[in-house]
Amino acid sequence: MKRAAALLALLLTLAAAATPHNTPASAPPRGASAQAGAPQELAIIVNKSNPTDNLSLSELREYFLAERGHWPNGLGKVRVVMLEPGNPERDAVLRLIYDMNEKGFTSYFLGKKFRGETLEEPRQQSSPPDVIKFISYVSGAIGYVAAGEVDASVKVVRVDGLAPGDPGYKLRL
Repeated sequence: MKRAAALLALLLTLAAAATPHNTPASAPPRGASAQAGAPQELAIIVNKSNPTDNLSLSELREYFLAERGHWPNGLGKVRVVMLEPGNPERDAVLRLIYDMNEKGFTSYFLGKKFRGETLEEPRQQSSPPDVIKFISYVSGAIGYVAAGEVDASVKVVRVDGLAPGDPGYKLRL
């Protein structure tokens, strides 16, 4: 058992060294933002019962990195929801919020689970409507979708005081 644990630790170390956590993810496909004529923006969304209206980018990173596990407003556990790999929105979140690529993300959460720092990584949904549906049902959930996908069942949170569409908003595809 000790030998298996040592081997796993070695593999995690090698994976982390081969994929630095601050390596940005690849840029979204060229047509992703050009289709709309202007850059598309990501909306950070929470359950409507969440009183949080604004998060700094650093607070948002802490929630997404599982460094903050509970909401300060009594909503309980934070449940981060992401789109599955291969979505341009996920690539943008990995680049802009996590400052990682897909391999770095996987290694990061594998290491956190191995060290007992978290029990679970962000949940994955296959489509923006599935992300919205999950967040609308789970009071502590937070996630993202393209701003044009948001509906009335969830609430958009400002990031650094700015909402999608505001000049200077940083979360663009």
